[in-house]
Parts: sequence; C-alpha cells; structure tokens
Amino acid sequence: MREEFEGTPEWNDELLTRRRKRAAVMGWVLAGFVVLFFLVTVVKLGSNIVQRPL
Repeated sequence: MREEFEGTPEWNDELLTRRRKRAAVMGWVLAGFVVLFFLVTVVKLGSNIVQRPL
C-alpha cells in the first residue's frame, strides 16, 4: 500500500552527498557531449576550414 507523503523530505548528509555526486556525473556527461560534438565538427570540416573563402 502506498503511504501519503506530506511536506518536503529532510535533507540529511547522505541525500546531499548523493545529490552532489549525481550532479557531478551529469556535469561530466554534458562536458563529454560538448567535446564529442566539437571533435565531430572538426573532423567533418577537415581541411576545408583552411581553404574556405573569407
């Protein structure tokens, strides 16, 4: 049976630590995607970026 929950949960040290770790992992994943998109862009442009008309 499901219990009704009233109010907000108490933030103890364990919950805050888990929240910080999860935020750090998400930050690293986002940074990895940024680097991946940058590298794919550079590889796809290749030498064309040097020979483009200004």
